[in-house]
Amino acid sequence: MANPRPSLFTRGLSSLSQSSDPNSPSVTTPAEQRDDAKRNFLKAMRPLPTQHYWNVWFDRQAKDQGSNSNSNNSANSGGEYQASLEQLGTQIESVQDFWRYNNNTPVDQIKMRESIYLFKSGFKPIWEDRRNVLGGSWTFRVPKSTGPDVWTRVQLLAIGEKLQDALDTGDQICGVGLSVRFNSHLISIWHRDSSKQKSIDSILKTVLEELPPELTPKPDNYFYKRHMDHQGFKVPPELQAVVDSQKAREAAAAAAKAKEAAAPSSSSSGEPAASGPEIVEVPPSGEK
Repeated sequence: MANPRPSLFTRGLSSLSQSSDPNSPSVTTPAEQRDDAKRNFLKAMRPLPTQHYWNVWFDRQAKDQGSNSNSNNSANSGGEYQASLEQLGTQIESVQDFWRYNNNTPVDQIKMRESIYLFKSGFKPIWEDRRNVLGGSWTFRVPKSTGPDVWTRVQLLAIGEKLQDALDTGDQICGVGLSVRFNSHLISIWHRDSSKQKSIDSILKTVLEELPPELTPKPDNYFYKRHMDHQGFKVPPELQAVVDSQKAREAAAAAAKAKEAAAPSSSSSGEPAASGPEIVEVPPSGEK
């Protein structure tokens, strides 16, 4: 007698459970057929690619090393610090790759002062890296009980381009990191251009909006810092001119802002306000 329920779930798919051995039991239940179909479907499904390729880095610091919020070290900048970094696994190129890595990397087994990073291909989690030298990062201190969940969500914001979409024009997300401390996890978000205030504000806004209330850190548990402002930052000789140029631009912008803020004070004291041409800033040489 024919089976009244046709094998709709497995038609056209090779069976993983049925065997050509006449002595082996055949798949007869719908549940087994559905499981068969699901396994075959997942095998045949094309991976969902990420917009960028990502690499996982691990920092296993020695006991005699110092530390700071981003795990970089004053005595181990540049080449010495790079020696303590290890790239783990293969390049992450799809959502499936990410979950395979994330599900097999238990955060609770990372030891004190150790760190793990998820960075775009071509970037390294080093302040002095040529792509990071002018950048900065937000650091969020979260309890160890919620750290793994926050870490997963922040990583998804990175690979899903949610953080990148929040940045100002010309800026770029470098990667995210997690560092283990005594009773907390430090989760950091690195971007490339610390001179863009819109990027700085938008990164924080995005994180606070995307995290559920029970995972949102308190205001005194997060801060922003430029890489070059860290005590252990050492400018590579080949990048000194780049850093000096950035500092000069920032100093000029600060001076212009201070001048603008001071301008209304003369009129408020009863003196006549300066005429238009006298308060217009002169453009740099070469501009018209």
